[in-house]
Parts: sequence; structure tokens; C-alpha cells
Amino acid sequence: MKCQRCDRPATYHITELTGPTPVEVHLCEQHAHEYLSGGSKATVEMTQVAEQVAQHYAKHMAVGQAAEEMKRADQQTCPYCGISFYKFRSQGRLGCPYDYKAFREQLEFLLANIHGETRHKGKRSSKPPEVAARRTELIRLRREMREAVEAEEYERASQIRDEIRRIETEVV
Repeated sequence: MKCQRCDRPATYHITELTGPTPVEVHLCEQHAHEYLSGGSKATVEMTQVAEQVAQHYAKHMAVGQAAEEMKRADQQTCPYCGISFYKFRSQGRLGCPYDYKAFREQLEFLLANIHGETRHKGKRSSKPPEVAARRTELIRLRREMREAVEAEEYERASQIRDEIRRIETEVV
């Protein structure tokens, strides 16, 4: 189909619904811009330039803003196991159950995209929640003990070791 104003191919097919009956207009790109802007060729060119500039700034602002948010999120760590969000992103595994609370904001979007839901709707562990809490506490204590040894605080490390042994020998 050809443009109704020149011999070029019509790439825009516009249906006007403003009057009592629908009117179809078939235009090439140049004439479509003129028709839609309702102005001269100079106005169309200025509109195109303005649109391109606006898109350019919007794209760079969004990218910069997203990069800044990702940088901030990557520095977050879980207070229990010490895993950072960056480490989770690179490994694909969380360190403990409390990571879901520590990284809640970032994980909600991710889980909604992957699973279509942010709530668990399936099988649950047959073990009571106290077992999971005890395991999480052990993870936190082992991390603290490792940090104490690295800082050469051996008395504190031995106290933490004793606490770990006490928790491991408890019967739940």
C-alpha cells in the first residue's frame, strides 16, 4: 500500500475515531509524523529531537539509579551467617533461613518473577521450627568463632566453641 500523500510505501495505518465514522489514513513515516504532530516539517524534526533527548536521559538515569541500588544491595550482609547479597547473586545460594529476612526487599521481586508468588505453598519441613532456629544459631556462632580466631581473640573463641558444643549436645 502506498502513502496517501506521496508514492512511498505506507508504514503507518492510522484509524481516526474522532468523527461520526472511522477514517483510515495510510501514510509513510515522514507524513505520519507530520500528520500526528499537526505541524510543519520543522516542528516534526524538533519533536523527534526532543523525544530522542528525553529517551536518552531517561535511559541513563534509570541505568544509573539501578546500578546505585544494586551496589547498595550487594553490600548488605546477613547478621547470622554473614553472607553478602553479592555472594548470593554470584553463587545462587543463601546461607541460612534468616537470609530471607535480611534480603527480603531484593528477594521478593526475584521470587515473584521465578515462582509467580512470594509465599510458600507446598511441603514444609517435618522438623519443628526450633530445629531450624538451633541450626541458624550454630551457623552464627561458627561465624563468630572464625572471626574471633582471625582476630586472635582466643578466649572469646573458646567460649563460643563451648556454646556450640552445648547446643550440639542438646536434645530437641
